[in-house]
Amino acid sequence: MTPQIIKAHFRPKKVYKDPDDGRQRFLLELEFVQCLANPTYIHYLAQNRYFEDEAFIGYLKYLQYWQRPEYIKYIMYPHCIYFLELLQNASFRNAMAHPANKELTHRQQFYYWKNYRNNRLKHMLPRPLPETTAAPPSNALPPPIPPSTSTITAASAPGSAPPVHSPMQYGVPSGPPLAKNDPRSGIDRRKRKKDG
Repeated sequence: MTPQIIKAHFRPKKVYKDPDDGRQRFLLELEFVQCLANPTYIHYLAQNRYFEDEAFIGYLKYLQYWQRPEYIKYIMYPHCIYFLELLQNASFRNAMAHPANKELTHRQQFYYWKNYRNNRLKHMLPRPLPETTAAPPSNALPPPIPPSTSTITAASAPGSAPPVHSPMQYGVPSGPPLAKNDPRSGIDRRKRKKDG
């Protein structure tokens, strides 16, 4: 072999370089991964038999790099990471082809979102410490209950019991129990045309 042929043979091949340093690919993969947070989209993929394509299954495995901390910070919909993990399982992929499973998944996702803040607050908010006060002596009387407007007084009757407080003294409006226009009141107050 001549030196020119050897140089041509061992010359480094041109390596493909993205014109935007992979930014477009990053954005496309980010968008696709975040679409996986939607159970209806997963159902669409299952209905159109994307999950039967081995290349697509390989792509889903490849996308698991989004779980690493340097990439997960770009995720706006964290359910997509959970669904990406579930999509690695063939039984989940097959189950998502059925509309009932799609609805169940969607409902569970809704309930998670509905209760997420309250569930987190239960575990995050500090509970007040119990106050440490000296225990009252055992022969002490309980503090007197102040009289309220909802107490029933029967002091006029001789030998009557002490006043009884209503258990619902707050939240019960004063006045008649049923409104005037309530159909249960039995009084028809509608104006009628006069026959004549």
